[in-house]
Amino acid sequence: MAIMQKKRRNDDDNGNIFWVTMSDLMLGLAIIFITLFVLAMTGFNQKSVQQQRVKMEVAKKIENELQSNNINAKIDKLTGDLEIPSSTLFEVNSYILKPEGKKFLDRLTPIYVNTIFSNKKLVDNIDSIIIQGHTDSQAFAGLTNINDQFTYNMDLSTKRANAVADYMLRGKYKPEFNEGFRHMITVEGRSFNDLILDENGNEDMAKSRRVEIKLKVADWSIATFFGLKH
Repeated sequence: MAIMQKKRRNDDDNGNIFWVTMSDLMLGLAIIFITLFVLAMTGFNQKSVQQQRVKMEVAKKIENELQSNNINAKIDKLTGDLEIPSSTLFEVNSYILKPEGKKFLDRLTPIYVNTIFSNKKLVDNIDSIIIQGHTDSQAFAGLTNINDQFTYNMDLSTKRANAVADYMLRGKYKPEFNEGFRHMITVEGRSFNDLILDENGNEDMAKSRRVEIKLKVADWSIATFFGLKH
């Protein structure tokens, strides 16, 4: 009997040790996960704040340069996104740059490219420089279907964006920035997807027709924080 009781106690002890060990392991893993999560979130927030601060600094520099050179282009002070009215660059229903449009880009391009690529902190955080073409929703003669109107404007807006990108790449900015600019630049046509409305909620056709130059910040995630993604 004594032997049986001793064996039962040994079995109970072994079972308790197993569950204690598993509990300690799960608790340890939970602590590690929480610690890593907090570190990742803290790092993410700091990185996001840093990126936003750098973009705002560059936006301010570009704005100052544009103003001092009397260049009429709207820039978002938070994002650094630049907006150019299509009337400055193109005739109606055309994607061929006007002589005035070329002169405008001749003045804009060196300021924009040199300001951005002179700031290494910003360049390290940029994934791409997107040149977007936008149109209004005005119907063209002979195109009665809304989808036909959309695709026609998509083609026009893409060609306009490409015309701006092509001319900017030929601009007189610092030669050492050419490879970086060429690597980051991309074009998009948005057709009339992103219309600008007036205060009454109606489409402002003149403002809707535009070209935007946007800075896209590199994707930054927890995986990037831990070196699992570059």
